[in-house]
Parts: sequence; C-alpha cells; structure tokens
Amino acid sequence: MRLTESDRDSALSVSLDSNPEAGPSSVAGPSNGHKAGAVKSNGFSHPFTNGSSKRSPSPDFDAHAPEKHRPSVARVSLPGRTLYDDSYVDREEFVRLVIQSLRDVGYMESATTLEAESGYVMETPEVADFRRCILDASWDSAEAALMRLGVTEGEGLWDAKFLIARQKYLEYLEAGKTTAALHVLRNELAPLNPELDSLHALSSLLMCSNPADLRQQVAWDGAGGTSRRRLLLDLQRYIPSSVMIPQRRFATLLEQARTYQQSRCLYHNVPLKNRSYSLYADHVCDRNAFPRVTTTILQVHSDEVWNLEWSHNGRYLATASKDKTAIIWRVELDKDARTRAYSPEFVLREHPFPVGCVSWSLDDSILLTASENFIRLWNTRTGLCIRVLNDHTDVVTALAWLPDGSGFISGGLDRKICLWDADGKLRDQWGRTPIRVTDLMVTPDFTRLVAVGMYDAPSLPGLNPQESGTAQASGASAGAAASANKSSSETRIIIYDLATKQPERILPLEGELTSVKISADSQYALINRASESGPPAEIHLLDLATEQVVRKYAGHSQSKHVIRSCFGGVEGNFVVSGSEDGNVYIWHRDSGALLEVLSGHGEGSVNSVAWNPVNERMFASCSDDKTIRIWEAPPPEALGASVAAPMDVPQELHEAEDEMENGKGKGKGRWDGASGSASGVDHESYGMGSTTALF
Repeated sequence: MRLTESDRDSALSVSLDSNPEAGPSSVAGPSNGHKAGAVKSNGFSHPFTNGSSKRSPSPDFDAHAPEKHRPSVARVSLPGRTLYDDSYVDREEFVRLVIQSLRDVGYMESATTLEAESGYVMETPEVADFRRCILDASWDSAEAALMRLGVTEGEGLWDAKFLIARQKYLEYLEAGKTTAALHVLRNELAPLNPELDSLHALSSLLMCSNPADLRQQVAWDGAGGTSRRRLLLDLQRYIPSSVMIPQRRFATLLEQARTYQQSRCLYHNVPLKNRSYSLYADHVCDRNAFPRVTTTILQVHSDEVWNLEWSHNGRYLATASKDKTAIIWRVELDKDARTRAYSPEFVLREHPFPVGCVSWSLDDSILLTASENFIRLWNTRTGLCIRVLNDHTDVVTALAWLPDGSGFISGGLDRKICLWDADGKLRDQWGRTPIRVTDLMVTPDFTRLVAVGMYDAPSLPGLNPQESGTAQASGASAGAAASANKSSSETRIIIYDLATKQPERILPLEGELTSVKISADSQYALINRASESGPPAEIHLLDLATEQVVRKYAGHSQSKHVIRSCFGGVEGNFVVSGSEDGNVYIWHRDSGALLEVLSGHGEGSVNSVAWNPVNERMFASCSDDKTIRIWEAPPPEALGASVAAPMDVPQELHEAEDEMENGKGKGKGRWDGASGSASGVDHESYGMGSTTALF
C-alpha cells in the first residue's frame, strides 16, 4: 500500500536543496562500510536503485523546503508493478516484506527511509491499532478494530470473536474477577455457539482454586506471559495477509526455499551442529563428504554376522553372529577416522544357538540378545549376563525397547508379542497374533507398534482381514487382500495401538517381509520385502498416517535371506540396505534415486546395516563374510590408502570354540512358514580376530 498525500507533509517529505539520498539521517559520512559519494546498489558503481531508472527529483515535492529539517528522501516512481521486467514478483509485496524484515532485526530508520522512498508502507494505522488493542487488552475496542481490517461476517469472524472472548475470560479468572468472567462466559462466549464440550471445559475453570491451577489446566501462561502475542498470531489467519503481513514472512519464504533446495540435494547430510547456509548460492552437498568408503574392517566373529545395532551414544556397536556370540565393540568417535580405534569390549558367549537380534536400552546400560527362543539381558559395563528369559516357544525374531526406556517388547515365530519391564519381568502378553512375527518396531512417539510377518490363516479361522478393517497397501495383490484361507506364506503388516494393544490396521503385502524400521518422526515405516519368484525384491516406504506405500526402492537382491535396512543421514534422508549380491545400496528417501552401490564385502549376503546416531557420516554393515565394515567419507587427501597392520586382539578371542550345536532357528535365512525352522548351522570354530584400518 502506498503513502497517502498527507504523508508527504511528514518529517520525511523531500527537500531538493540537497541531493536525495537513502540511508541514515546523517550526511556527514559513509554508512554500511561504503565510501560516501554516488548512490550505489548491489555493489555496483552505477547510481541506480531498484534495478531500474535513474533517480530524479519529483515535481510533486517542494523545492524550497527549509534546511532545518533532517535530510529528506525522494520518492522513487518506477514503471510497472513487478520487481523486474521479467519477474512475476509483485514489487509492492516485495518492498513491504523488506520493510518488515528491517524492522524485525532492528533497522528502524532504514525501514522508515524505504517506506518514504518507495511510497509503500508495511501496514496501515488500522493494523497498528488492532495490534495495540490485543496487546494492551483493550477488548472492547479489539472487535471493532478487527472488523475494520476486513474480517467480515461469517464463520471466520465468529471464530475470531471467540478467541478474543476466551482470552478476556481467562484473564478475568486469573485476576480473580469471577463475576466479570461469568458475564463474559454467558453473554459473549455462549452466544457464539461453540462446541458444547469446549463451553463446558471453559465453565469448569470457574472452580480453579488459584491462578496457577488455571494456567496449568488450560496450558496457558497468563496475561503476563506470551498469551496475548499468541492470540495475535491465532487471529492473523482470519485477517487478509495483504492487510496484516504474517510474522517474519520474508524469513519464512527463505526457509521454504532452503527446505526445497535440501529436498533437491540428493546427498544432503549436513550435521546439525555445522549448519550455516549462504543466500548467495543454492545449497548443494559435496558427494565427497558422503560415507561411501570403508575406513575400518572388524573381523573377530568366526561365522556369518547377521545383525548389528549402534548404542544411543554412538560409541559402541553390538553385532550378532551365527557363531553363537554377540560382540560389543568400543568406538572412539572423538578421533579422526584415520586414527580412530575400534576394540572388542566384550564377547557375549553364553548363547546355545546362533544370535539373531540385539537391542540397546535407552541409557545403553543393557543389551538384549535373542538366540532361538531365549532372550538374554547383558550388563554392558561388565559384560555379564543379568537374566535369561524363555517365555517364547519359537525363534525370537525381534526386540525393541520402549521409547521411554521403561521396558521392551519381543516378538517371535510363535505368534507372541510380549511386553517386559526393563529388568526382564514379564509385564503383559498380547495374545496370539495373526502373524508369525519376523520383525517389529515401536514408533518414537510411543503411540503405535508396527509388526510384520507371515500370516497364518488356518489357525485363525474366524479372522477375515477385510472385516477387521484391513486396508490394502499399495502394491499388494488383490488376491492376498481378499482371501483369508490361503496358505500361510501370505504376509501382513499389522499396526497396533500401543495403549490398547489392539490392531488398528492389518495390511497385506506380497513377498516375505523380513524387517521394519520406523522414521524418527514416526511418520514412515521402512519394510524389506523378499521375493523368490514373481516381482523383484523391493523396500517399501509406508506412510503410517495414510497407510499407503509412498515409495519403493529397488535394485538390490533378496530372495532367500533376511536383509535388514535402515534410515540414514541427519534427517533420515537416505535408505540403506544390504543385499544378497554382497553390496550395500543407498537411495535418496524422498526421490527414490539410487545414489550408491558400495562394494567391498566378500562372498555372501550383506545382512544388516546401521547408521551411527551421533556421527551423521558413519554407518556399519555386516555380512556372511564374517566381517563388519565401517563406512565413512574419505579423508580429503585419500582416495586410496595403504592398509594398516591389524591391531592386537584379546587372547580370549584367539581360543577355538568347541563344536557348535546345531540350532533349529536361523537368524539370517528366511524362516519356513510352516515350522519356523531354517537351514542348519555349519560347525565352525573361531578364527583369528583382527581390526583393519584402511586410512
């Protein structure tokens, strides 16, 4: 909006006795670090403004204004309405946002100067009056001021009136003016016809014993807090944005542009603590900073390594192996990759069968391991077994701690889901599930549990997925969705309500589902789908809100083995998975683009991957080749380096193990749908352990 004719008589009206010059009121010296002289813009020497014509005196201004006034600013009149000739940006909107931004950061005189020079004002006096009414609690004037801003009769006006009356009501209650509050409730709030529950909730506040009780019940910080400013923000959605500009609008647009650029940056993985963005160039992450080379090889296990998980502090790595052991590795995160040391802190040996699962407690003091139908709790500071749990009657395939650390959940091929206290005491069982659980995870927001597994239709004759609210996931076959009497090779995703332990949805999906991971924002589930015949193996990204598969990742191979994928990067930007071809695959989560195929592991499958939760540029993988590889960005000076000598390994790791007993469960091979058994375990003994640094 432009300045009115009366504005020209203000203190900023032009005087042609001196050359018009934008900037501070002093003409004695330079400003902003530039030399005095010709008007300059964008660092160029030409005396132009707004990217258009030369500034010239306007005939509308008095050339004989007295010199006693502060130096005035000439209004610049530019042709057209857009910012540039080839631009779609409205000049007035742009300038008003600049004025708002200048005021937000404290450049008040610059903002005033720009208003005078451009002829645009950030807001009208009516907007300022409305803001003052709200912040000063002038409630009687606030409603009239609101209507002057263009909020007309209708639902929007009623909602805005309700918000104002509610604030007024709460402030009267806080001040102990019960009679006045009751008057507002009866004569202002009730006639607006709010929802009955809302009105009852407000009326119950009359019983609050003191102001603190009132503030706590409505999550409100009182008249002396930020409640009035929050009210102003709430009211702003009913006022045309062209009249009252949303708060920090320019900064919001810049943030949106930054977010968009990040979404287009396939290798975006900037650590939170190192984020600094320039407005001078588009955001692009360097591929050389991406973890795509092996910096260390850990080789202590004497047989296939099936699973691994980082501790929450990122300083320890737990690995599970077919050799009936789990190992806790210590990692020196605070050192450079070239000098970082890895050492096997503890070798957890007391498993009678191969180890398929590991899971760290919230404080990293306890590590859970699963071997066949046994769960063991280990003290991670001493390496001693605290407790052995054997309530499951078949292979335990999943272990997941609750987000608050109060306990953990286990699932198995016996169709049991068990809830345990942190010390291993059984708290609850969820009954027999519709599936033989192959993996499960609890959402970080503590609301849901997502389980995947093989559907056992014959054992549940009364269950029809469609009748129980089943929604067909994208990519699932119609036959699998409609039939409850097919063979037990069908697979399902079950989304449970964690509080009630009841299924919210049962989603059919083709292929065998071997793992599930949940994103940090609890929005997505990442599910590995193996395929021995038919469509190729894929990893599905399931939106838990819409219950639709929103992305599929392909290129890897998975037909016979359990492959576990994960999210990676600072904001879960990547999807990482092993593969039966011995490679590690990395995709961009949002676009589905395959970014990297990392080789290095030996013959056999890469079974599991895990991204370090602290070091955003480090992840680990484990393989049938008996090794664990640490992947990081290459040092700047090294695209290839010599291999360092293996470090010393504790003597106990050099001792050969007795012949291993053959267990009926297998953590890596796909479980047989009928019996839960898998192929036998080779009788092998420990080999020599080593840690190899590649940089």
